[in-house]
Amino acid sequence: MKASSLSFLIAIAMAIVGMAWGIDMAISQDHSAMPAHAHLNLLGWVSLFLFGIFYRLHPALDVARIARLQVFIWVAGVAILTVGVAMIHSGRPSGEPFAGVGSIIVLAAMLLFGWLVLRYERVANAA
Repeated sequence: MKASSLSFLIAIAMAIVGMAWGIDMAISQDHSAMPAHAHLNLLGWVSLFLFGIFYRLHPALDVARIARLQVFIWVAGVAILTVGVAMIHSGRPSGEPFAGVGSIIVLAAMLLFGWLVLRYERVANAA
């Protein structure tokens, strides 16, 4: 599967989970998980969809294994970060290591994406 398709599919899944979570918070009137909900929607839905657009616009990268790896690293980081933030905001400080590790994984995935963008631009400009 191409990196763009993978990004789009997972972004949609995360958007659905985020929307359902938001509806649950509204029904229960318990908005304590709002920061985790926001992280899931912005990092899971928005960022993944933007990655997908970039990969779709750059076909050589779209089929590269490293692009798919970047998406998987991002998804793992977002999942761990979101769980950690949700735990913290539900009164469980044991979520802090999860939030910390998830943040570092997300940062690593963004650094990889930045490297891929710069590398592709150099290759494209050299051609």
